Amino acid sequence: MSVLTTTDLGVVFTTETGPVDAVRGVSLHVDPGETLALVGESGSGKSTLALAAMGLLSGNATARGSAVVDGHEVVGATESSLRGLRGNTVSMVFQEPATALDPLTRVGAQIAEVIRNHRSVSAAEAAAAAVDLLDRVGIPSPETRAKAFPFQLSGGQRQRVVIAMAIANEPALLIADEPTTALDVTVQAEILELLRRLAADSGTGVLLVTHNMGVVADFADRVAVMLQGEVVETGGVEDVLLRPRHDYTKRLLAAVPRLRVADTPLPPVNTRSAAVGAATEDRAPVVDLRDVSVVFGRGARAVPALRGIDVAVHAGETVGLVGESGSGKSTAARVALGLVRPTGGSVRLFDEDLRRVRGGSRRRLRAGIGVVLQDPVASLDARMSVGECIAEPLAVHRRGTSAAERRRRVDEVLDAVRLPRALAGRAPRELSGGQRQRVSLARALVLEPRLLVADEPTSALDVSVQEAVLEVLTDLQRDLGFACLFVSHDLAVVQHFAQRVVVMRQGVVVEQGTTGETLVHPQTDYTRRLLAAVPVPDPVVQRRRRTERSATLSAVDA
Repeated sequence: MSVLTTTDLGVVFTTETGPVDAVRGVSLHVDPGETLALVGESGSGKSTLALAAMGLLSGNATARGSAVVDGHEVVGATESSLRGLRGNTVSMVFQEPATALDPLTRVGAQIAEVIRNHRSVSAAEAAAAAVDLLDRVGIPSPETRAKAFPFQLSGGQRQRVVIAMAIANEPALLIADEPTTALDVTVQAEILELLRRLAADSGTGVLLVTHNMGVVADFADRVAVMLQGEVVETGGVEDVLLRPRHDYTKRLLAAVPRLRVADTPLPPVNTRSAAVGAATEDRAPVVDLRDVSVVFGRGARAVPALRGIDVAVHAGETVGLVGESGSGKSTAARVALGLVRPTGGSVRLFDEDLRRVRGGSRRRLRAGIGVVLQDPVASLDARMSVGECIAEPLAVHRRGTSAAERRRRVDEVLDAVRLPRALAGRAPRELSGGQRQRVSLARALVLEPRLLVADEPTSALDVSVQEAVLEVLTDLQRDLGFACLFVSHDLAVVQHFAQRVVVMRQGVVVEQGTTGETLVHPQTDYTRRLLAAVPVPDPVVQRRRRTERSATLSAVDA
């Protein structure tokens, strides 16, 4: 019997402008031990279908048809029966870990609570199981991390905690909504291997909601492609990814950035901004970090986050900052923004020493910086409309003398990031994850910055929207000449967008140079391991790469 069967499943949302059909008559199934990947653009209905299978739809949503999980009908079920299913028979890894974790409870206690809700075990046994789960999902020093609060972990570590909670009771069905969005490529490979073993050992079926075609090729058995609430194509992973039939599937696959390896051609990308960067190479960098060190805490609790790094970004240039979760990428970006004070070294922003700038001068410098944070939910005020969120920097820095001028500017940046102007009146919670990320980008661009610091700016975007956003960034960089510090774990995106790349590990720069040389002909073993962990959107090639990587890791362990 299938662990999930939907029959003519539909979901309708009641909105101020009328009913919206988010899911339209979808019929699919997931068998024990099988992974079905659900792919499609942002707003296609993927996440809504997953929430319907969990019985977690919002109050303004109505489900029709049938969704049966391990023999239990979800559509129309009572809340008490659904509570018995969730976390036990069916679990979910949510897209945004910041909203899935209680910020006031230690992560070990949150995992232990999930275990005790469904199993008769003591508090000590649940706590020990929580530590074991943290170890299984690859969190270092699990005994120590179990006592940490979510804000003390990196974005990737928080995502791993959410995965640990989801697999705590070995559910019959695991719904994974972008489970590797916040993870670097090496941890992503480890998590996918963990989920693969779980499915094989316990017969857990997996419904994988993702826009990462490399993850689909690496992990899925079958694929269902969604467009505007409907499944337009379904089949085995090799059939859909290598021999797509529907035009929409072909367009999706054409938009996937593909990592270039040695002896393969690299499509020409971002050449105009590269020329701008080359022309300004002899000028002072827009931001310049020299021998910067950062230590958090004091005494025995001191944790070095950066150890004497050098990073510079020139006007018109994009520098990609890559490395595993916890490598110091985001800390380096915060130092560049003036949000973290270095314990050693110097930081120059727009050729001024940040340590000596105070008051109005510091505020003036910050007006020249645009920021796109990793988590769009945390960076947008839920009490404001989309238009108000985007316009807030204009008000703070006194740009635009009238409300009409600010509305005009909001409309311009909405156009630039390919969002309808009508969204300006909606709340952030009414948008999909990808749409919220584009709102964050629009907010960052509204002041026409000289420096854009982008921390995982495309992590929540589907491939076609990602392609459009990167094209927008390239065009805007050409027109405005701003520098871009691009923090990402997606090496294929970095290779296609950045002119130079800085590879970090444990707070140290291990390698840097032009993107073409560093990511095609790496000089360090660490960079080579990063590249070997990148999944490619070809299931045949990816199986070979996975085997080669496993053999390499086994040889290292031996």
